[in-house]
Amino acid sequence: MPQTIEHLPNGLTLRQDDRFFKLGQDSVLLSAFAKPRRNARVLDLGCGTGALALLIYRPDLQITGLEIQEGALDLFRQSIADNGVKMTALQGDLRRIRALLPHGSMDYVICNPPYFDRGAGKSAASPEKQTARQDTSCTVEDVAVAASFVLHTGGKAAFVFRPERLWTLLEALSRVRLVPKRLRFVHQNPLAPPSAVLAECRKGGSAEGLIVEPPLLVQSEEYSRIYGK
Repeated sequence: MPQTIEHLPNGLTLRQDDRFFKLGQDSVLLSAFAKPRRNARVLDLGCGTGALALLIYRPDLQITGLEIQEGALDLFRQSIADNGVKMTALQGDLRRIRALLPHGSMDYVICNPPYFDRGAGKSAASPEKQTARQDTSCTVEDVAVAASFVLHTGGKAAFVFRPERLWTLLEALSRVRLVPKRLRFVHQNPLAPPSAVLAECRKGGSAEGLIVEPPLLVQSEEYSRIYGK
């Protein structure tokens, strides 16, 4: 399958091919929304070809990408080598997280989880893309359990999701002590309904203190800055 090279807003490059989902708005916006502390150990759950991990890259971060599909992981490994950065590309099923990573070993988790349930009628162009976008291989609940397992108490996780399924995400997170602390909705313009929601949660602690940030407008200077324009 012919490969293409995508130039990311932070100056790194990403290898892609048509079998897998290519760089999209959600990963770019989530990378700008997530706020891992300095020297944090970061896990990208279901990293695919590594777009989100590469977008969030800082030299001080210890980043691991976990992905079930070996083909996507091969592209991620090539991108790591291309950019001369230090990251870990780990092959495995997040539903078997206990066999892959130690409990409480991460400070921050980032994830672009499957948006649609398997009965939603959404079709995909390839089995690889279906795996990435529908919960045929894992559910939102599986993602929440994996994130909670690898995070220590006080650790944080950031997700991008569809607004119409926000309650599905929040309910799954609450079952495993992941408490929402920041929400931000993405809108095309001030009059349009939200097209995505960004959510950051903390493991453990009080359910009080949720911050709903001002909307992120696609037609705005901030959006252009995120894309490095």
